Amino acid sequence: MPTPRAILFDLDDTLYPRRRFELSGFRAVAAHLDRTEGIDAGLAFVVLTRASRGSHRGRALQACLSRFGLPHALVPDLIEIIRAHRPAMRLPIDSRRTLERLRHHWRLGIVTNGLPAVQARKVDALGLRTLVDTVVFASQHGTGRGKPDPAPFVEALRRLGVPPSRALFVGDDDLCDLFGAARLGLRTVFCGGYLRPAFERPRHADVVVDALARVSQVADVLLPDEEGSRDVA
Repeated sequence: MPTPRAILFDLDDTLYPRRRFELSGFRAVAAHLDRTEGIDAGLAFVVLTRASRGSHRGRALQACLSRFGLPHALVPDLIEIIRAHRPAMRLPIDSRRTLERLRHHWRLGIVTNGLPAVQARKVDALGLRTLVDTVVFASQHGTGRGKPDPAPFVEALRRLGVPPSRALFVGDDDLCDLFGAARLGLRTVFCGGYLRPAFERPRHADVVVDALARVSQVADVLLPDEEGSRDVA
């Protein structure tokens, strides 16, 4: 009987651009500042987005608080608002079409780092549960540190009923995604479509693609089909 195949995907900056979650969080923070401090939400959002791109990148919340004369002691509360908010974002159409196309011949899973509750809200907002067979929140397995710990990869393959030799991983992080998968025997695809330009070529990638839409083509080259491979025994 043919052995089934699987493709595991990273989430952030692989299936969707992480920037969309960041902007959604900024909108939630801006709305909060409007309610609690009387600061115009539109203006606060502009300040946050501009700061996140400029010299204050990584400290956009602090820059926003300074701009409106508010204490930096509010930062932990604003971070919690970002983490707890329900993201307003959609899955890119190319990602949706790619997953829909792959489902005909592959078992599909997501293995994602990050706080499970936050990542679960992202998965739900993007409508991914109907497009893949399983979602593994990496920090809930093994050491709790997430990828590249082998345990999350092993758990995903166990759920899908696929051996490492018949699986590949698609991600944007050479260490967490590709090294973590490759050392278990999975084939690896680096997808840099949502990354900033000039990323270094990953050491642990079997193939590098610049868009998720190309995964379908390269996956069949890395792991040729066996008739009926997706059917559950």
